[in-house]
Amino acid sequence: MLTSTKRRKRTATFLALAAALTVAAPIAEARPGGGGSVGSRGSRTFNAPSATQTAPGTAAPMQRTQAQPGMTNPGMQPQQGRRFGGGFMAGLLGAGLIGALLGAGFSGGLGGIASFLGLMLQIGLVVLLVAFAVRWFRRRNEQQQPAGAGAPYARQALNEGPNRNPMGAGGPASGPMGGMMGGQPRPQQQRPVQIGPNDFQSFERLLGEIQDAYSHEDKVGLRNLATPEMAGYFEEELQANAARGVVNRVSEVKLLQGDLSEAWGEGSDEYATVAMRYALKDVTLDRRSNQVVETGAPQATELWTFVRRPGRPWILSAIQQTA
Repeated sequence: MLTSTKRRKRTATFLALAAALTVAAPIAEARPGGGGSVGSRGSRTFNAPSATQTAPGTAAPMQRTQAQPGMTNPGMQPQQGRRFGGGFMAGLLGAGLIGALLGAGFSGGLGGIASFLGLMLQIGLVVLLVAFAVRWFRRRNEQQQPAGAGAPYARQALNEGPNRNPMGAGGPASGPMGGMMGGQPRPQQQRPVQIGPNDFQSFERLLGEIQDAYSHEDKVGLRNLATPEMAGYFEEELQANAARGVVNRVSEVKLLQGDLSEAWGEGSDEYATVAMRYALKDVTLDRRSNQVVETGAPQATELWTFVRRPGRPWILSAIQQTA
């Protein structure tokens, strides 16, 4: 009888512990970006941002990006170029050669030596046309791109020395120049970009607005605040939450410390990577019961990269976690 009572008590204890573990909310990274490193930083996507006082460690490499070598702004222009003439011309020549072997060729009806000579003549003409077209496209691209490569500039980040300023309360700063164009040996031309108090205020405002739009599952708002690439990642996360029957609520976002890592320009685009440590309330709720199922960390330190074009406001281009 005593043994049966002990078993019942032990069973009740296990059930109570299991219930407590079920109710307790696990710690999870559910804020925008999912606690990962996603997005694009132009030609610097695969280069680690410079360390700062806010983020002195190494930034995590990109886990998801549309960037490829040679793409200066994949977040704004995700389309990929195609080489001229490759498969299409090869198909034409292959079809002509097969036709010649079958006695038809490009000349249609010529046989023997005449057919072969006709094919060779047409191949020669096609090669000349392709070479002319390639030279023409190359000359046009060279005219559109500025000549020469940008020289390196020293980084003037924030919160360090007389040339560094706290976020939102300082003078201009410039970023280092670097990066390589994929597929070509010469470096991508870059230029310094001046970042001032108004820019830092924009970065801080975007931090809160993006978190708020994500929390309210405002896909239109996210598209206005981020590049198409980043908005696409956010929408995937929101769809995954909906499939799980949960919703992520982020509130009480407050910037605690921030400083500039890098700022540079490529073509008409300007980039700024900023280290930000901020407090937040990050919870994931069950859509039906509104009960908390996950709780995020009360603070986060991340590197956010922003991009803008002439006459346009800053928008989010990438988020990277810090080591």
